[in-house]
Amino acid sequence: MLLVAGVLGLLIGLVVGAIGGGGAILALPVLVYVLDEPIGPASTASLVVVAVAAGVGVGAVAARGQICWRLALTFSAPAALGALLGAIANTAVSARLLVLAFVPVMLVAAGATWARVGAGEPDADRGCPDPPAERVLSAGLAVGLLTGFFGVGGGFVIVPVLTLMMGVAFRRAVATSLVIITLTGIVALASHLAAGTTVSADVTAALAVPTAIGALAGAIVSGHVPQAVLGRLFAIVVGSVACLLLVDALLLGGPPS
Repeated sequence: MLLVAGVLGLLIGLVVGAIGGGGAILALPVLVYVLDEPIGPASTASLVVVAVAAGVGVGAVAARGQICWRLALTFSAPAALGALLGAIANTAVSARLLVLAFVPVMLVAAGATWARVGAGEPDADRGCPDPPAERVLSAGLAVGLLTGFFGVGGGFVIVPVLTLMMGVAFRRAVATSLVIITLTGIVALASHLAAGTTVSADVTAALAVPTAIGALAGAIVSGHVPQAVLGRLFAIVVGSVACLLLVDALLLGGPPS
C-alpha cells in the first residue's frame, strides 16, 4: 500500500505544482481509502501533504517572478482566520456528512476549473492586478473556511477566484495560489492539532515526500504544457473522484470512522 501511496503521491504533487492546487482534494481520498486512515486524522494529514507540496512549488516558481506577493499576503490573512473557524467546525461533523458536504464542493471546483480554462487566452499576462480590498478579504475568508473545515489546501478554489474574480493571468494565479496554500495550510494544520487531532507520522511522510517531489516536477512542467490541457485534466479527475465518493457514501457505507 505504501508503494501505491508513493505513486499516487507523485501524481498528486504534479497536480499541485502544475495547477496551483487540488492536492489535498485528491490526498484525502488516498489517505482514507488506500492508507486506511480515519477521516479526522486523514483531513489533518492532507494539510501536511499539501502545505509541503505547495511550499516546494513556491520555491520552484519564485525565480520566474510570477507570484503576486501583495495579493497573496492580503488574501492569506483572512484565509487564516477562516481556517481557524473551519477547523473548529470540523470536529463537530460526522465522517459521512463531511464526505457528502465535500462532494458538491469538488463538483463546483471541477466545473469552475473547466470554465476557467475555456474562457479564452488563459496565458495572457497583464501583471499583478489591484482588486478592491473588500473583495480580496471576503474571498480569503471563504477559502479559509473551506481549508479548515474540509482539511484541504484550498487551491482548487483559489485559482478560479484569482482568475475569474480578480483578473489574474492563469500562470500567475497558479504561482500566487501556491503561496496562499502554504500559509493557510500551516494555519489550518496548527488549528487541527490544537483541537486534539493526531496523525500517523509514517503514513503522512509516505505520502508527503513523493507529493513534494511531484510538485517540483509539476512546477517545472507547467511552464511547457498548455494550461488549458492541464486544467481540463484536473477538472476531469476531481469530478471523477467526487462521483466515486458520493457512490461510496450513499451506497457502500461511507469512509471508515
